[in-house]
Amino acid sequence: MRSPLRTPMVLSLIRDASLVWVASGIVGVSFGAISVAGGLPVWAPVVMSLVVYAGSAQFSAVGLLLAGSAPLAAAATGLLLNTRLAAYGLAVADVIGRGRTARLLGAHLVTDETVAFALAQPDPERRRAAFWVSGIGLFAVWNVSVPAGALAGRALGDTAAYGLDAAFPAVLAALVLPALRDDARIRRCALLGAGVALVATPAVPAGVPVLLALTGLALYGARQKVAA
Repeated sequence: MRSPLRTPMVLSLIRDASLVWVASGIVGVSFGAISVAGGLPVWAPVVMSLVVYAGSAQFSAVGLLLAGSAPLAAAATGLLLNTRLAAYGLAVADVIGRGRTARLLGAHLVTDETVAFALAQPDPERRRAAFWVSGIGLFAVWNVSVPAGALAGRALGDTAAYGLDAAFPAVLAALVLPALRDDARIRRCALLGAGVALVATPAVPAGVPVLLALTGLALYGARQKVAA
């Protein structure tokens, strides 16, 4: 009997997700190197990546710690940044599965990239496979690349000079473009959210504009009520 991991669908998903994994690896090396070069011990970014596993929140928390903030403030900022994942969890609740174990493990794999990749698929079976393929692969790559970057430490020099932080946004934009192209309602919501974030950026701390952009979802909900 042929293993389901050898099916053409899963293999094609692995091929498609590999670009995201490469970007994750680059950013993970950058995160590990920045953390250690800033003065944190090697174990700190490694443990954070396993337990927290949230790129933007990890960068924010490390930035605050290296700037002299209290650990509690760094943790609170990370939680604030990750509140958007609650909406993502609702969006992929049926995709993850109904079993308690599946939901527990799946919740830890919910990220911007995994959710975008899963929801971009055309049918429920492919969406579920895409979530687990991309989620497990992304988790594995991130938790290999972060220790590699941490061990490299100062040897990489100024990681910001390479523009590594641009890799993830570029890949995420590529994943959501098909949905923006095919659905006018999603385009309107995205434009509203982007406008709110752009206006708020000069006035609020970093990371908060992303949360405020979720107000664009109100337009989507209002359209659905009108249609009903």
